Amino acid sequence: QFSDHEGQLSGSEREEDEDDVEAVLKKEVGQIRASTEQKLRRFQSVESGANNVVFIRTRGIEPENLVHHILKDMHATKKKKTRVILRMLPISGTCKAFMEDMKKYTETFFEPWFKAPNKGTFQIVYKARNNSHMSREEVIKELAGIVGSLNPENKVDLNNPQYTIVVEIIKNVCCLSVVKDYVLFRKYNLQEVVKSNKEGAQQNPSSLTEEQNSKVVKAETEEEKSSKEVKQENE
Repeated sequence: QFSDHEGQLSGSEREEDEDDVEAVLKKEVGQIRASTEQKLRRFQSVESGANNVVFIRTRGIEPENLVHHILKDMHATKKKKTRVILRMLPISGTCKAFMEDMKKYTETFFEPWFKAPNKGTFQIVYKARNNSHMSREEVIKELAGIVGSLNPENKVDLNNPQYTIVVEIIKNVCCLSVVKDYVLFRKYNLQEVVKSNKEGAQQNPSSLTEEQNSKVVKAETEEEKSSKEVKQENE
């Protein structure tokens, strides 16, 4: 706001004021840029919206390569490097957790791994938190169909697939990634990957969940078992 006195300033005085204002503006812009650069850190914690889930945003890093490198090192050295982290999953892409949005997004997202001439065996693992409107069966069916449409030679392999499509839904956000060695690295479980094969055989991997205190019981329907076998399995 200009006062009467400012309106009566001479030309030279006005130029000096303009120079001062320009210097102040440059200084302020520099401070804003410095502040922004400090906030854009290499690793930044972001609120995930779910209990016991920490989301780390990265800059200039491919999450799947970073996590695979960490797990490969732990698998080779069998050296435990964390007490509190159960699983570490890379997230390469996100979209809204609605079927139409997911179908549209994954048609492009899956191309580097599954679009002809690229091909491979795959499985889909699904986990939803704080979300009740998505159907696990529907999501897996639709995404498997998209992978098949990119190249008919892509085949499902639940035992030892080349690629594992990880689908993690948190509230209304769908987090996606395509990872390698999911079975070898014990479902990307940092506690299990450091155990020896002998230790791993003593504990059934299928009973491991996100929460260490919870238990999963899977009913086998392929063949009937005798009461003796059932008793031994429960034990």
